Amino acid sequence: MPESFSYTPNDFECEKASNGYLMSIVIIIVGLPLPIINLIATGMYYLGNRNGTFFVRWHSLQALLSQFFVAIVNSCGLTWTLSIIFGDLTVTNYYIAYILSALIFNFIEFIMTLIAATQTRKGVHTYWFLFGPLTDLVCKPERGS
Repeated sequence: MPESFSYTPNDFECEKASNGYLMSIVIIIVGLPLPIINLIATGMYYLGNRNGTFFVRWHSLQALLSQFFVAIVNSCGLTWTLSIIFGDLTVTNYYIAYILSALIFNFIEFIMTLIAATQTRKGVHTYWFLFGPLTDLVCKPERGS
């Protein structure tokens, strides 16, 4: 975990960082059938906060990276399902395994997002297993912060 999170963010920063995670949850209601909707909404939130404090930028980017991965998993499942419904493909054990895996992954990501939104709102830095290191590679604190 980066040392740049040794400070305590103010209440405004905590709320904005938490909203980055909540964005993907709220948009699920609107964009459930279309996986790209969550990615677009979270991406727009990140772009709107990319000049914010490091705490807000970092958590908005971590939420965006997780939604990017979720969008890929869900898009593959949606494409495969549509190919079965409207195409020549049939339901196979591989398809069932993929859909079950995607559902489990989505459920875990949903729970992690709720936890991250809650903890970040309290000012606690949440560092996800896969997306935390990726976020560290992309998001760097400015000098003097």
